[in-house]
Amino acid sequence: MLSGFTKFILGFFLAIAVLVGSGVAVALYFMNRTGVPPAKPVFSNDSPSVKAQAPKATEPRGGKPTLAPGNQAQSSPSPTPTPTESPKATPSPKPLPAGAYRGRVNWAEGLSLRSQPNQEAEKIGGVAFNQKIIILEESDDKSWQKIRLEGSEQEGWVKAGNTEKVDGKVDGQ
Repeated sequence: MLSGFTKFILGFFLAIAVLVGSGVAVALYFMNRTGVPPAKPVFSNDSPSVKAQAPKATEPRGGKPTLAPGNQAQSSPSPTPTPTESPKATPSPKPLPAGAYRGRVNWAEGLSLRSQPNQEAEKIGGVAFNQKIIILEESDDKSWQKIRLEGSEQEGWVKAGNTEKVDGKVDGQ
């Protein structure tokens, strides 16, 4: 009788240990899965090598123009050479303030570009990891940096410490 009761108690504690152990294992599994950020999605407009192609216009019936009865085809005048304008220099971007320098984003997940230097400000875009930027100025408390995306006119604020200087001062563009 004592042997049956001991087996019952031992079996009960063993069952509780198995349930607790499996519960902890499942909890750790899900905690580790949710602790890893997902991979950053890549869109076609993120990579300059992937270009969106515009659909080509097609003409009905094989692309040959048709004439309605009673209409006559008009001959086009012979083309005369027209002078083409030489390409104009593109206007330079906004002038840079004194102290501006080139940099790049060193935060692996990229940065949120904000309209004002605070965490609650509106997000106006993003900056990818290793993207080249121009640091224009720093906030008074040195915790935010105003940047301009290189090759763009888009400006905004990012958290300081997530960028690094690449080379010397930017020439007055």
